[in-house]
Amino acid sequence: MAQLRLTLLAMSLMILSPAMDGGGGGTVQAQIVPAVISFGDSTVDVGNNNYLPGAVFKANYVPYGVNFGSRRKPTGRFSDGKIVTDITAETLGFESYAPPYLSPQTKGDNLLLGANFASAASSYHDDTAALYQLKYYKEYQSKLAALVGQKNATAILSDALYIVSTGTGDFIQNYYHNASLSSRYDVNSYCDLLISIFSGFANELYRLGARRIGVTSLPPLGCLPATIRLYGKGSSGCVERLNGDAETFNNKLNITVEALAKKHSDLKIAIFDIYTPLRDMSESPASQGFSEARKTCCQTGTRKTRVYLCNPATAGLCRNASDFVYFDGVHPSEAANLVIAESTMSAGISLILSYPG
Repeated sequence: MAQLRLTLLAMSLMILSPAMDGGGGGTVQAQIVPAVISFGDSTVDVGNNNYLPGAVFKANYVPYGVNFGSRRKPTGRFSDGKIVTDITAETLGFESYAPPYLSPQTKGDNLLLGANFASAASSYHDDTAALYQLKYYKEYQSKLAALVGQKNATAILSDALYIVSTGTGDFIQNYYHNASLSSRYDVNSYCDLLISIFSGFANELYRLGARRIGVTSLPPLGCLPATIRLYGKGSSGCVERLNGDAETFNNKLNITVEALAKKHSDLKIAIFDIYTPLRDMSESPASQGFSEARKTCCQTGTRKTRVYLCNPATAGLCRNASDFVYFDGVHPSEAANLVIAESTMSAGISLILSYPG
């Protein structure tokens, strides 16, 4: 059902969006935006960590990718199949996806699709990761200008859709595990710190030419199978304290996004709310056609990072991933990503149809 609604949405957007001049007096319908450019963590990583030898979090092994298109093998995406940015790109008219920026495929015409700089385990608090992603973005800008000329590159970068998706790791990898961090900051002040980092990142993107930015909210941290397992004290229900932390962050994010929009009159910026649809699926899976929201499709590990990810040492896998909201301990299945993508596309439609002046 979510796939059908996304298809209808894509058709509507194609009709409503301006056609592009084909150069011969007629028009041709192209993508609704010229490129999609992504920053963030494992929620939008399409394989960059495969090219980082020291990276701990990787999805380069089975069962990741078992339902990914015709290839049906690991790509570096933390799901059984497509992630939200893949589905978003398809809805916007793209026939293929931008490869991970660090891969050898990021050259030539592939640069025109956009770029994906996301790296699993990145976070707002890890400013090194943010700096590297911005460094690579500046490098991408130069490569794009060399390919199509500075004027065309500037136009592409200005009209592109930028997606920023991170923050989960700031809590489940950092705050909840780092006693020195949690002793220095209560949740409210820690969220203030993270939001200030996001604000600086968004302002820098704007300075570098971004004019359409979609930032994801935090998910319901207390409904993730891994956090229920770690902090649920034996209960199978969502951990409300953790959901409250996510809500605190999201409320502050709303205020900051509104302030950024007022600060930059030609900036279109919106929040892609993943909290609401994922909490709804987690608490009432049957309402969206799922049968399981507490167990994971793949068998996860028991120690350190493996509690979050599929265990490469086992072959444990569910019969049908589309029955499960979560593929591993923190990442949704492709079927759940379809539901989330529908929600985020609806929420961010103003980014697509409103052209900055």
